[in-house]
Amino acid sequence: MKRSTNNSSVGASASLADFISVTDVSIEKVVQSEIDKINTHAEDPRAKMTEREMQGFAKLFGRYLRERSTKKKLDWNLIESPSTDLVKPYSSLPSCESSESTKLLKKLAVLKLNGGLGTTMGCTGPKSVIEVRGETTFLDLIVQQIEHINKKYPEANVPLLLMNSFNTDADTAKIIKKYQDTQVTIMTFQQSRYPRILKDSLQPMPLAHSNYSHEDWYPPGHGDLFESIESTGIIDTLLAQGKEYLFVSNVDNLGATVDLNILKMIEDSKCEFCMELTDKTRADIKGGTLISYDGHVTLLEVAQVPKEHIEEFKSVKKFKVFNTNNIWLNLRAVKRLVKGGNMDLDIIANTKSVGDQKVIQLETAVGSAIRYFGNARGVNVPRSRFLPVKSTSDLLLVQSSLYTLKSGTLVPNPLREFATTPVVKLGPEFQKVGEYNARFETIPDLLELDHLTVSGDVSFGSNVSLKGTVIIVASRGNKIMIPSGSVLENKILSGNLYIMDH
Repeated sequence: MKRSTNNSSVGASASLADFISVTDVSIEKVVQSEIDKINTHAEDPRAKMTEREMQGFAKLFGRYLRERSTKKKLDWNLIESPSTDLVKPYSSLPSCESSESTKLLKKLAVLKLNGGLGTTMGCTGPKSVIEVRGETTFLDLIVQQIEHINKKYPEANVPLLLMNSFNTDADTAKIIKKYQDTQVTIMTFQQSRYPRILKDSLQPMPLAHSNYSHEDWYPPGHGDLFESIESTGIIDTLLAQGKEYLFVSNVDNLGATVDLNILKMIEDSKCEFCMELTDKTRADIKGGTLISYDGHVTLLEVAQVPKEHIEEFKSVKKFKVFNTNNIWLNLRAVKRLVKGGNMDLDIIANTKSVGDQKVIQLETAVGSAIRYFGNARGVNVPRSRFLPVKSTSDLLLVQSSLYTLKSGTLVPNPLREFATTPVVKLGPEFQKVGEYNARFETIPDLLELDHLTVSGDVSFGSNVSLKGTVIIVASRGNKIMIPSGSVLENKILSGNLYIMDH
């Protein structure tokens, strides 16, 4: 299945391009045949694909082959910053009057992207069940938020949707049973499951094993949301309930709460797609950003940036905001576009290692769909709406006194005098949640912290306060225990316990 080229055709680039295109179509047909074999020969039902998954994967893989052949390159000169009409400052949005709230909320459903596992933080099962405030999990907080809305506005009946992956679906079904007595209607559905592709042979991995292997498969990113809510019937269910808008966000973003001012702006302006962006810092070098490209609004991801412009992309001068992945969608527009079949989202080709094999998994992102929707726009929101927990460094921030908890929502502590969030970098000794918990008797006070770096075998007693810039490094073979009640302000603490001003 490998592709060959004829070097003697160097002078005829058009012919070579045509030859590669034909070859790619041939490969696509062979891969389709290989996919068919998966179902034909699979004895284990878990190794079978649904008709929707087979069609979706064949289309995605075919597009990948064609785009790889043409090697279309982003023209950096066509990139422009979005206009002020396209990205509105949150402060400029009209406030939603209390008399409008119920009417707007009756049209809203909330969806959380719940496909990820907690393995990077040393946890098993869905990431949404990691405890983030005391014994309260991500999912607990989300349900509390929605229940608070439904109690305050009884006629609204805002439902909660969870888009699971094949990794999280079974566990989530068991977990949500504990919410059956709440005032929240919870609906779940599973996104597509696609086979990984062996990089060398372009063969689907499931054909390399006689038995089912979990590692042969992957969820194809949150861009799969559009096809999944249509094919599962979720979108028709919501429309029949009078729902018109869907607020989508990552399950681990604790700042992604329902905002009535944004919802009012969407209703008033007939906006079909709204992306929340927030000010970029030097720590946000990977986040995609909204741009105008050749006169069209689109999302620019770091994977799309030519190597010679990577540093410019990371800079906060030209690209000042980034995508939080808090997305507001018009449900009728989604149905129209999915039925039309022309919503080809940008492909993200991720190369992974499975054992000693290199594999490709093709993914799409929900934000790249913005160019297909009418009157799409962005809102530059406060940083408080972007509180992701991707690591234990993030976990320390949300567990600290920087935030208070109110009806499931993290609220910035008004006693902090700075608008910025501290930068926290915890070493590998803190990477797993179990190890992290063992190293803190209580979470330190971070109200006056600017920057914290911790490396090595370090533990904290209770009631520790960290202020300014604090760097604690225990060299190999040494152990540092910060005594209870300690106050460290602008200090460097090294392995020999020598403290000096910083």
